[in-house]
Amino acid sequence: MARPPALKLAEVLAEVRMSPSAFYRMRSRGQAPRTVKLPNGELRRRRADLDSWRKVRERDPDNWR
Repeated sequence: MARPPALKLAEVLAEVRMSPSAFYRMRSRGQAPRTVKLPNGELRRRRADLDSWRKVRERDPDNWR
């Protein structure tokens, strides 16, 4: 069974329509989707983590701030 894809930041930002600076602000507050660091040092987000993060935000829109 193939592993789910890991998304690059640009892919995540395009999907959630967010600027890089807004994403990094959320990340510094612990409000962004979980990030996985690859052995080569690059950062990725798993599809499942992004989907669950979006579901939480849809239920509680005040968490977007």
